[in-house]
Amino acid sequence: MIVNKVSLATVAVKPEQYPEDDKPEIAFTGKSNVGKSSLINTMINRKALARTSRSPGKTRTINFYNIEDTLYFVDLPGYGYAKVSHSESQKWGSMIEKYLLKRPQLKAIVMLLDIRHEPGANDKTMLEWLKYYDYPLIIAATKADKIKRSQLQKQVSVIRKSINSPKSQIIPFSSEDFMGRDTLWEAIEQLIR
Repeated sequence: MIVNKVSLATVAVKPEQYPEDDKPEIAFTGKSNVGKSSLINTMINRKALARTSRSPGKTRTINFYNIEDTLYFVDLPGYGYAKVSHSESQKWGSMIEKYLLKRPQLKAIVMLLDIRHEPGANDKTMLEWLKYYDYPLIIAATKADKIKRSQLQKQVSVIRKSINSPKSQIIPFSSEDFMGRDTLWEAIEQLIR
């Protein structure tokens, strides 16, 4: 998709704040600091519409980005960030769960995993939850520019084996050199047709 028109449509912490139209939604989830905001900015050809930070836990709301008046990208708060209180972490979890369970416009989840590392316990818990609810799932293996190209398929295999999901599409992705951008757009466009 060629993206010219994009805006932050709404910032929500409860369902009544979600957009009221029926545009399809693609939600982005992943561990804190895995690169969700950077990936979204890369996908929409913007440098800083989705706020990025070196410190994890920056996204604390559900952010809806209107893409070409055709669909929403939904940036969910990251999980697994240790420096927030237990009650704050539970609040984020509840907010994310309400969105995921009660949103008929949700067409797919893009889960971000760092290609350099085997998925952790929080990643596996989230994956099991998403599998249980049978969401269409695309895995974006971020930070692909940080490893040698010759290692990409090996790391994809490590992720695939670790998550025990032979059918999941795993796309190596880099916000630095746009690796995987077109492939991810193709996967998203197939799901919203």
